[in-house]
Amino acid sequence: MTIPVWFLTLPGVMTLDLTGPAETLKLADGAFSLHYIGPDETVLSSTDMAISRIQPLPETLPPGSLLVVPGVQDSSVWFDTPQAIAARNWLMRIQPAIHARHITLICVCSGSLLAARAGLMHGVECTTHHEVIARLKNAEPAAIVRENRIFIEDRGIWTSAGITAGIDLSLHLINRLCGSQMALNVAREMVVYFRRSGDDPQLSPWLRYRNHMHPAIHRTQDLLIQQPEQEWSLDDIAERVHVSARHLTRLFRQHLGISVREYHEQLRLAIVQQRRQQGEGSEQAALAAGFSSSRQLRRAQQRWQAD
Repeated sequence: MTIPVWFLTLPGVMTLDLTGPAETLKLADGAFSLHYIGPDETVLSSTDMAISRIQPLPETLPPGSLLVVPGVQDSSVWFDTPQAIAARNWLMRIQPAIHARHITLICVCSGSLLAARAGLMHGVECTTHHEVIARLKNAEPAAIVRENRIFIEDRGIWTSAGITAGIDLSLHLINRLCGSQMALNVAREMVVYFRRSGDDPQLSPWLRYRNHMHPAIHRTQDLLIQQPEQEWSLDDIAERVHVSARHLTRLFRQHLGISVREYHEQLRLAIVQQRRQQGEGSEQAALAAGFSSSRQLRRAQQRWQAD
């Protein structure tokens, strides 16, 4: 059975706020069915792209639905239109189903501001784009607004920061609803090397060291990312990426400032962190990431904490 996802589509919608999560969820092997709803049948997005065949706002949404509220190009303008006011009133009508968690609310970027105006953020821990933080606080003084977060969840209400954070949040939801392997498959398909966690304001090691153009390093990173739990030797890696071990070591130091072993270890530590966030114990997470024991994991953690 597919999970229905409803995108509240308003004039001025940020194109990537809408298409980023939509494309991400669409790649999850049919796990989600996508629907676009709003007061108007056709709207112009932030990039002047016409989005048509938008369905009218329904009286109710099926239990188990995901409701996505994307941001708009300028929330001080586009959330004061008649269409946005109609959408706000509709959100107020379905508010009981959201608070009862029959519907999961997902706000991308400034979409949390519209939800706040509908009374959905009262006492809720939430976030938004850094330029909208002050407006969100003013719209709902009782909201618990967090800064420098990629995304956050409170009682079935998800909010995310700027534009591309909607993709991170969508990958996180795929992980929760469809499993980690599906999330990783989608991330690889999108060339998003791994999802960021909600409370991580910086890039994970899956992305942090990709800002270079050297093909041999990219081949090495792709190899290690595909099987980070494997016990790779430097010679094995070098043979697979068609360079000498000595040259590969020099390339990593020159372009990334770390060794191949250090990069591999950071990938493993990232896996441990994510598995711990999903409720696994230290020993189980350590073994799944390729460490021989939780003791070896602690030594690795201490090395990076010391740095």
